[in-house]
Amino acid sequence: MSDLETPARRAETTQKLAFVASDTAEANEALTELTDLYGNAAMQDADVIVALGGDGLMLQTLHAYLGSGTPIYGMNRGSVGFLMNEYRAEGLRERLTTAEITPIHPLVMEVVDHTGHVHHAKAINEVSLLRQTSQAARLKISVDGRVRLDELVCDGCLVATPAGSTAYNLSAHGPILPLHAPLLALTPISAFRPRRWRGALLPNRVKVDIEVLEPRKRPVSASADHAEIRDVARLSLYEEGSIDGLVMFDSDHGWDERILTEMFRY
Repeated sequence: MSDLETPARRAETTQKLAFVASDTAEANEALTELTDLYGNAAMQDADVIVALGGDGLMLQTLHAYLGSGTPIYGMNRGSVGFLMNEYRAEGLRERLTTAEITPIHPLVMEVVDHTGHVHHAKAINEVSLLRQTSQAARLKISVDGRVRLDELVCDGCLVATPAGSTAYNLSAHGPILPLHAPLLALTPISAFRPRRWRGALLPNRVKVDIEVLEPRKRPVSASADHAEIRDVARLSLYEEGSIDGLVMFDSDHGWDERILTEMFRY
């Protein structure tokens, strides 16, 4: 997809647009308006996929087309739109010509539940562990095979990518990461012991292993974006740098600007 980096060349190749919309009246009205103006190519033939909705739809679309080489351009027709551009029907092809394409890499998660079954999922935003009952979770955390926390007593914890650092991670008081930072954020959720531990910034090349202590007495679920696995015994994750999801942002409001805006929000 190197041609996409050249605006002049991209102007020639973004003629086939495919649209996908969330199941809301606002998104479907936009779908009808844009289809009338630009047509609606088959997904497999599209040069750009335009997602109409909120961040949830954008994540679903990115998951569906990870590694495909097809960039996704979101327009906000939902309640949350950090990953989305402003909705305007006119001048869409011109906006796509000058839009910035940003590659993002998913986390790959492997979970073993307490019956021994193995589950796999990918996350663009974060992998999170959460207690399932009133009992606090007890977790042992290792990084690249070395135990870093013998016991974290908490409501849960999460590992966020830079793309996901402004989502659940930020709500859990984790750090915001610039998109191109080679880092992952490991953030506790309501840590009880060690009470003052606030998490860690990890190189994005590491493998993180989390063992659930007392998994039957203190059951824990794992989520990779929208995919949830319950009754976790242990979890491993790493960033898969060989898989790209391509996100497009308007040139006057790219990802770096969005990150800076969040950092200085009060």
